[in-house]
Amino acid sequence: MLTGVQAARLYGVRRLPPERRAHTLIPHRSKVATWGFAIVERTIHLPEPVEIDGLPVAPLARALIDAARRMDELQAVREMIHDAVHRGLCTPEELREELAQASTIGSALPRIVIGALQDGVDSAVEQWLETVLERSGLPTPIRKVELRTSDGEIVGVADAWWPKAGVAIQIRYDEVALERDKAPEIPSLVAEGLIAVQVSPARLRDEPLMVIQELRAAHRRARQRPPPKLGSTPAAPAA
Repeated sequence: MLTGVQAARLYGVRRLPPERRAHTLIPHRSKVATWGFAIVERTIHLPEPVEIDGLPVAPLARALIDAARRMDELQAVREMIHDAVHRGLCTPEELREELAQASTIGSALPRIVIGALQDGVDSAVEQWLETVLERSGLPTPIRKVELRTSDGEIVGVADAWWPKAGVAIQIRYDEVALERDKAPEIPSLVAEGLIAVQVSPARLRDEPLMVIQELRAAHRRARQRPPPKLGSTPAAPAA
């Protein structure tokens, strides 16, 4: 049964690494080994094949996970998986279910990408941020506001804002952009006296305690100076 990059290509996935070898799945009891042009993988989780062009092919979610587990560049994994999901070839839920059954070997990169995928991305990131804020022990911040100077100049959008302390969280969404070089640039929050803690979605999910430590440290620094003169209004939803 064909899987991996070549299987994903048959489903119509476009953004794929330059892998020329065929990756096949066989029952775990079989004794065939990888050789030459083929990667042969024995598995106890052999899926029901889909026939494409007369070939038995693994379901797309399985093919993507099998391909991603053999890749070593996060951006390449992100582009491949986002291409399949954004074009409706596969759903995040199908990928999560497949990942849950997959071997842990080589699973780090697909876990980062799939963990941040959009059913949408925003809802997952909001949940991770909410968990960090609740566990931080800090006062409840104002969420998703546009900061402005006293002159009306826009500073940027804070995902969480403590006006009395002059501390903000800014989430960097570069990590979940399909094409990072074409993603809208998110300007850093910079203003006199403002302390901005920048975090990625992956860090909110995987390193919440470290993010909490950074936030607490930012609030300790904030107590050593008067708060900045910044105003805030609810941020417009992203287009």
